[in-house]
Amino acid sequence: MKKKLLITLGILALIGIAGGIWFKYNWHRLPGIIKSFKSPIGPNQVIDWQDGPSTRTSDKPNIIVILVDDMGYNEVSSYGGGMGNGQFKTPNIDRLAADGALCRNGYATTAVCAASRASLLTGRNSTRFGFEYTPTSKGFGKFIAEWNKESVQPYIYNAEVDERLPEVENMGLPPSEIILPEILKPAGYHSVHIGKWHLGGAEKFQPQNQGFDESVWLETGGLFLPVEDPNIVNAKLDFDPIDKFLWGNLSYAVQHNDSPRFKPDGHMTDYFTNEAVKVIEKNKNQPFFLYLAYWAVHTPLQALKSDYDALSYIDDHIERVQAAMVKSVDRGVGKIRQALKDNGIDDNTIIIFTCDNGAPHYVGLPDVNKPFRGWKISLFEGGIHVPFIVNYPDSIPAGQVYEGRVSNIDIFATSANLAGATLPTDRKLDGANMLPYLTGAKTGSPERPLFTKNGTLSQVIKADWKMVWDQQQKRKWLFDLKNDPTEQRNLINQNTVKTQELSTLLTAFLAEQIAPLWEGALTSPIYVDKHLNTSKTKEDEFVYWQN
Repeated sequence: MKKKLLITLGILALIGIAGGIWFKYNWHRLPGIIKSFKSPIGPNQVIDWQDGPSTRTSDKPNIIVILVDDMGYNEVSSYGGGMGNGQFKTPNIDRLAADGALCRNGYATTAVCAASRASLLTGRNSTRFGFEYTPTSKGFGKFIAEWNKESVQPYIYNAEVDERLPEVENMGLPPSEIILPEILKPAGYHSVHIGKWHLGGAEKFQPQNQGFDESVWLETGGLFLPVEDPNIVNAKLDFDPIDKFLWGNLSYAVQHNDSPRFKPDGHMTDYFTNEAVKVIEKNKNQPFFLYLAYWAVHTPLQALKSDYDALSYIDDHIERVQAAMVKSVDRGVGKIRQALKDNGIDDNTIIIFTCDNGAPHYVGLPDVNKPFRGWKISLFEGGIHVPFIVNYPDSIPAGQVYEGRVSNIDIFATSANLAGATLPTDRKLDGANMLPYLTGAKTGSPERPLFTKNGTLSQVIKADWKMVWDQQQKRKWLFDLKNDPTEQRNLINQNTVKTQELSTLLTAFLAEQIAPLWEGALTSPIYVDKHLNTSKTKEDEFVYWQN
């Protein structure tokens, strides 16, 4: 009896030791493991999109917003096309621009995914309603901080804040906010969301409960195909803790409205495109709003083998996978336009193509935001200056290169104007109708400053002047974007008049914002001129970003 007890205790001790070792190296995978138990993934489901009318009900224009995730300015060939030493091309996106307006100075409202989307859909800076930080799982900040404990500049982790963070599905866009499909519905529009949501996964935050009639959605993100699929080429970034966290937690799944999770059919980007084509076919006889929010080209980097094989002239594996992912988006743009043409509605549809923010430093590619400095998160131009194309036949002159400043925060007012919808009057709107400027009815840019707030980091652009303010470092940068669009010369000490003007403007804006709905547990140094996979020194310029 005693011998059996000792054996049992020994086995339990070994299990405990093995469990402790597993936990030490795999604790960051717990959110994904818990999610798989709470929300198992079923087999693929064929989506039965709602049937539209059999005859055309209105001559109002259809509205399509194509939002790409984390794609840099230099990843589109009509904006410079630096991938593959200039050999890589995006012919369908380029054609979209050639047939409409290529906006040289297009902006995302902020330099991170979720808040940018919240601003786009509401026409308001998301900090006005407390959506300031990117929804992340508990422990994410701890994982990043521990990975970077030898960093030249410190990562500041707050365990108490981390502990009181809500579950990630409860970090959402407040239902009290009025989003674009809600104002379009009274104007006769059928609204569909396809792709990444990232505005809350709990029931009240889901797209079909926030005004969309139908949705196929990812809560935050996922795998593009299973890792072991023979049709996929993976690029794992061993130098990036975010990448490690994603590979350890993401799954290959989507949801249709409030359905359980199920497997898509094929590579995620192509799947979203194919479903969008079905939506166009179903709704060809009624005005519709399609918000196609691609998960590409966000990490984890996974490309179709056929796309990867077509880019053999790109030597760097990471760059080649990234370019192949852009290629799948470009293919999607071509299919969307062909579907519009096939259904006879291409001349009555506006397409707005843009990105939620610039490309990130953590993919380890130096030129993705070229010629701009900075990255996703940073608020330098590389983080917020993005591709922005507007195509609207017979209204916007083909081949136009527009130099004025437009933003994704303008999409709300622009769409409402097109649809004849009524704008809300009980809240501050930050965007403007950009169509008069793109059609030539007005010159210059929409008359409103562009603001961003993320924790202690903020910025303002007014006319051709920009100021970035890092309160954590007690540092400001002032740039004359007309004469210095790539932010090479900080004029903060040379132009005190403009510094005071923008400081006053930004301070007033910050005072109007409400407290964040949840806090940021981690403050990270983001280097302006160096990507993640390069050595850093104390002299390197950086900003502190909080999340």
